Amino acid sequence: MSLNNIPEKQLMNPEGQKKERDYVNGVKLGKELGLLNGIALIVGIIVGSGIFVSPRGVLQEAGSIGMALIVWISCGVISMLGALCYAELGTAIPKSGGDYAYIYEAFGPLPAFLFLWVAVLIIMPVGSAIAALTFANYILEPFFPDCAPPPNGVRLIAAVVICLLLFVNCYSVKLAASVQDVFTFAKIIALIIIIVAGLVHIGMGNTHNFQNTFEGTTTEPGYIALAFYSGIFSYSGWNYLNFVTEELKDPYRNLPRAIYISLPLVTVVYVMTNVAYFAVLSPHEILSSNAVAVTFGERMLGVMAWVMPVSVALSTFGGLNGGIFASSRLFYVGAREGQLPAFLAMINTSYFTPMSSLLFLGALTLAYLSTVQVYTLINYVTFSEAFFVMFSVAGLLWLRQKRPNLKRPIKTGIGAIIMLSGIPVYFFTIYWKNKPNCYKRLIGGITTFIQKLLVSELENGKFE
Repeated sequence: MSLNNIPEKQLMNPEGQKKERDYVNGVKLGKELGLLNGIALIVGIIVGSGIFVSPRGVLQEAGSIGMALIVWISCGVISMLGALCYAELGTAIPKSGGDYAYIYEAFGPLPAFLFLWVAVLIIMPVGSAIAALTFANYILEPFFPDCAPPPNGVRLIAAVVICLLLFVNCYSVKLAASVQDVFTFAKIIALIIIIVAGLVHIGMGNTHNFQNTFEGTTTEPGYIALAFYSGIFSYSGWNYLNFVTEELKDPYRNLPRAIYISLPLVTVVYVMTNVAYFAVLSPHEILSSNAVAVTFGERMLGVMAWVMPVSVALSTFGGLNGGIFASSRLFYVGAREGQLPAFLAMINTSYFTPMSSLLFLGALTLAYLSTVQVYTLINYVTFSEAFFVMFSVAGLLWLRQKRPNLKRPIKTGIGAIIMLSGIPVYFFTIYWKNKPNCYKRLIGGITTFIQKLLVSELENGKFE
């Protein structure tokens, strides 16, 4: 769709700002996201329901408070290292689409399409469905104190919130960004309430939970790996700003700055929140709770305990908005590259948003509401997402060898990243002796697939 024949008056978005003409490709999305919007997007997507729920899973597998805190800190460091890689990728390849754009640039169209295929079918719509179902469960919880909310009620609320946020994102990029800013601020305030309450509790001399903090620490690498699994899940979403790089103002500065600010902020907040949980609740109470923040609120906030389930709901609402905003850009870029139907690359010239991609994502997400088993959906998405993140980082290394002269405004400490990335590989492949057969078959299948792919590309002269 070309803008060349559209009257000047129609080239104004709802905020009264002039849209850009792109005489080569027609309509393109404007650069309407600043540094604050970028930080809000990253923090808003990372801080979903995980920090309110996952402390139970981390403590259960780590075995002790001390080891659990080490896991939370380590997961933050690992996420920061991954984000630094994406800062280099995002400034060297300043295209929207995130992993898709980087895999395409490094390895070609087939691996990129495989990521796109999995993202379209599983990663993006399932991620949004998880957030919507979690929102619905927590917003209904105060009305069903003695039982679980009815499944059909959960589905209905989830569907309504998805449709509401689809409308917001279809109507205005700036409105969607403002919603993200507001809800990110709200969820940080909720976590600050938890942190302050916990520190006051400690200041009153309640430190008995921190005696013998490493007592009971697990020594089984498999359980340690599961603890990291729960922790990493709570940090997921740090790469989503890379999906909207083309909409960032001055991406060479704002993309890395948003990453440098967001990840340390989230890590500090997460660790301090866990300190607060451990100060107020015993390990037994945490392990007995389905939502640690809710139990914390019941203990510390009295008649205001309802604030915690509402905070969890608002947190997932903001995360869902950010996920919809970023995910739709992946579909848009995939269609622009000719690997998805062309209608998904269409931009509404009245509101200047990728409306077709948004509606397509919404339809897929609503389809996944057929189940309310959130953990089943999480199992679908987690492995696929982690695998392609590793593939993108491998692309960074490949591009350093294949295209050494590629402009790289940001360069990561690649040696340290490679060295530290070997730690989880060591635990999963060497130290863990009693691997289940299904794990061995999975790794073997992935290895065989990659070997065949590389052989095929070599035979076709792709890597010459």
